[in-house]
Amino acid sequence: MNLASALAQTNATLNSLPGIQTEIDAAAGLILQTLRGGGKLLICGNGGSAAEAAHFSTELVGRYAKDRRALPAIALSADGSLLTCVGNDYGYEHAFSRQVAGLARPGDLLIVLTTSGNSANILAALAEAKRLGLASIAFLGRGGGQARGLATVDLIVPGNHGPSTQEAHLFLIHYFCEFIDAEFS
Repeated sequence: MNLASALAQTNATLNSLPGIQTEIDAAAGLILQTLRGGGKLLICGNGGSAAEAAHFSTELVGRYAKDRRALPAIALSADGSLLTCVGNDYGYEHAFSRQVAGLARPGDLLIVLTTSGNSANILAALAEAKRLGLASIAFLGRGGGQARGLATVDLIVPGNHGPSTQEAHLFLIHYFCEFIDAEFS
């Protein structure tokens, strides 16, 4: 693949996002409602999606573009000791659900990021959120996989190209941060 075709792929993916505008608006509403109500965001993903989870929580606890108060967000993939403990004692498929069980309180919001929608630990986290009565948002790709329909709001990026899906997920994170900054600055 050359630069022009890589850019064309990413541009096509980003240009498809207006097709899920209703879901994007619903997700923005859930995020703002959670933060207004004093709830926290519990954010998780694997690999590159773990990096995006950390990026999102950093934008909230730190800052995005404007100075504002710190907002509560935790990247569930950021604590290596905890992940290896849970993975060793319970199995890696429980790496996030165990944290949701221990950290979530009523009014919190689970946000998962996965390009495939098929990661066992993501599916378990969504199931735990549902068991606890928490709302959830799933950033998905490739048709949503097994995670499709498990979250309160699915953000299924159209297309089947994983890297472009992750780029769209990052774009959406920044898009939501614009609303968050406007609300809390």
